[in-house]
Amino acid sequence: MTVSKIYNSFNFVFLALALITTTQCSLPNNTFVKPIIAEDSTNTDNKKITLQEKKIFFDQNTAIYLSNNFDGARLNDVKKLNDSTLQLRIQPENTPINNSAYFAFKIWSKKPTTAYLEFNYPKDYSHRYIPKIKSENEIWQNIDSNLIFKKDTIITIKVIINEKPQIIAAQEIITSTQTKIWYNALIQQHKAKITYKTIGNSVLGKPIPMLDIHTGNENEKDIVVLLARQHPPEITGFMAFQSFLQNVLESNQITADFFTKYRVLVFPIVNPDGVDLGHWRHNANGIDLNRDWSFYKQPEINAITKAIVQVANKSKGKVVIGIDFHSTQEDLYYTSHSTENSTIPHFYDEWFKAIDDTFPNYKPNEIREDSNQPVSKAWFLGMYGATAITYEIGDETPRDFVREKGKVAAIEMMKILNKR
Repeated sequence: MTVSKIYNSFNFVFLALALITTTQCSLPNNTFVKPIIAEDSTNTDNKKITLQEKKIFFDQNTAIYLSNNFDGARLNDVKKLNDSTLQLRIQPENTPINNSAYFAFKIWSKKPTTAYLEFNYPKDYSHRYIPKIKSENEIWQNIDSNLIFKKDTIITIKVIINEKPQIIAAQEIITSTQTKIWYNALIQQHKAKITYKTIGNSVLGKPIPMLDIHTGNENEKDIVVLLARQHPPEITGFMAFQSFLQNVLESNQITADFFTKYRVLVFPIVNPDGVDLGHWRHNANGIDLNRDWSFYKQPEINAITKAIVQVANKSKGKVVIGIDFHSTQEDLYYTSHSTENSTIPHFYDEWFKAIDDTFPNYKPNEIREDSNQPVSKAWFLGMYGATAITYEIGDETPRDFVREKGKVAAIEMMKILNKR
């Protein structure tokens, strides 16, 4: 299948793609060989967002405090319904938006008490996540199902609170600062392999990090790209990504063989602003970053695609795999039909079989389709003919299994690539 046929299959046509993929030309300044979108159904021009008012909410009668004054919080207002029930207003950063009704807040009281918290969302949006709870220096736990009440579409939870603040959130909170602590520890542990680079800045000036992982001459190796946190609440995808990367960095014969042939570019937090602002989905410009992978209007995607292109142009190798980690309601993989002329046509079948064989009672859904949207998966396939996967983990998939599956996925990927 020709490159142009691949793009026609999902309404992308790249200008001069053959030139960029067969020569080692340099891209001047911020110029890309940009695709033409046959049907411009996605607009990634900046859109207005509504920031939360950061504050402590206090109900004088119950002496209950709630706060959204921390990174990763999402609580827009609190209203007292009766002596024991508070209504929590949760709003997205802007609309229209995916129904990822994320929330996160601290709660405490002057004296031990029981409270009922009712979640209130805008029209057309509904509750998605099982609430998680933790106190300082404790681990996250799901709120007991016996303390969650549903009436029609209204969700209410019962909590016992005291002077010690607890955090209640839709998903575990991992801020940009915590992410930085995590990848800095990896860098320190694997100094010989990892080079860190800030490749650009987010809308609000937060660094966009890239970990360049290799041994020997990096410019003679094919390239694997890993991405995470395009969408802020998708924390199980990030956990899978952490496990995946940590196992790529393990010291054993599989990884030693892998790094003789391959170089890995890692973008651990694509949307740091959205993560810290407690956004449902978008960046600080109100845009879904996973719809900007042909427009390059948002600084985060502009910086990441530029970094990949610059590395690929300089290298004698080629981009062979791109994996983008996400979360949704169930475990699944988004893959592509157009594999005939891709870098590793057999990869999907071999990889999924190896994962399925490891977990015989587990078979996640695979959706094999050529995307007609400017998402990362389509960009990797179209730009480089690379094997591309959107790796989705369910919101409530058990966390131990998320990590174990991430480990197996990494090992089996390396085994397949080592045979090339």
